[in-house]
Amino acid sequence: MTVREPEEGAVAPVEDDVVGLQAALDGARRASEEPGGEDVGDIAADYIEELLDIADLDGDIEIEDEGGRTTLKVTGGDLRLLSDADTVGALQELTRLAVQTRTGGFARLTLDIGGSRDQRARELAALVESAVAAIGDGAAGVPLAPMSSYERKLVHDLAAERGLQSHSEGEGGDRHIVLTPA
Repeated sequence: MTVREPEEGAVAPVEDDVVGLQAALDGARRASEEPGGEDVGDIAADYIEELLDIADLDGDIEIEDEGGRTTLKVTGGDLRLLSDADTVGALQELTRLAVQTRTGGFARLTLDIGGSRDQRARELAALVESAVAAIGDGAAGVPLAPMSSYERKLVHDLAAERGLQSHSEGEGGDRHIVLTPA
């Protein structure tokens, strides 16, 4: 098929106007659903609700937006099956990808199922306390297991509170924190 350019001064074909209008509408839709907007939480909540329905699990979903990060808290019912740290991490990644697919942009998203984030924060605090003891016993540094960026931030904050220095090493899935004396 050959497309001809309109002659100078001629009106562009209607199809060009329709394509231009559709592109503008698509852009406006994406802009209203940009990560950090209110729709990110709704999209993520819908996705999690569908997963809960498929698994025949009950749960209430609360959406919180703070500092450009959307947090979904799933509570109620028997959520033990889903509240394992690895499972929550996988579901968080799937939810983030579902939102990204729908909005076309990256979404900062945190998922908490049945208090899993609080439980993980307690586990990380215990790791830092163990490192404090090891450093007190003369260890030059204590490397921790690889963890997510969210968990690394928590550990950096906990280490600073306990008077330790911390830095991250490694790349990708091997990225981990090393705690050292201040």
